[in-house]
Amino acid sequence: MCAGKRRRYDARVAFAPLVLTAGVCGLLSFALLAAAIGSEYWYIIEINPFNRSGLEDMNSHSGLWRSNEELHSVIVVVLPLSLVLLVFGGICGLVSSLAQSPVLLVGTASYFFTCSLLTLSGVVLYIIYSYLALAETERLLGPEGLAGVSTSFGWSTVLAWLSYGLEVLSGLLLLTAAHKVKQDRPTIA
Repeated sequence: MCAGKRRRYDARVAFAPLVLTAGVCGLLSFALLAAAIGSEYWYIIEINPFNRSGLEDMNSHSGLWRSNEELHSVIVVVLPLSLVLLVFGGICGLVSSLAQSPVLLVGTASYFFTCSLLTLSGVVLYIIYSYLALAETERLLGPEGLAGVSTSFGWSTVLAWLSYGLEVLSGLLLLTAAHKVKQDRPTIA
């Protein structure tokens, strides 16, 4: 009987670090996505000064809030929606962790996976939008018009990718916690 109590105690010790780590990952994901959405370094344009005289000051960067095109409008809805849903995911994660309910933990994990899909969709749509905008600029100016111009994705995009990864990790940790709780519950014969 003492061994049964010890096993139950050990399983609870394993449960706590799982849900705490999931919570920290969820909070970090929220912070990174908020920083990414609020910053203006999603896309960076640099002009090589050796190819263009007097254009050194034309280096630029852009964020999510500078365009009103249709595809871009979808992006500025999807990413903030994911951010808002992460707040509710954190609340659900706290409640399901305190209740130690496998059903609630699996539901919260699924919720985090849904948030991660929204974040992934927003980032991928932004990358597609950026490439389409560059292709349109090249079509208008010709390849020689873009000689000496280099483009890249900035640290804001990296923050959004990190947020996506942490959302997935939170979901996986919550699924693992649900499995631990289910394993720990005595079976009725």
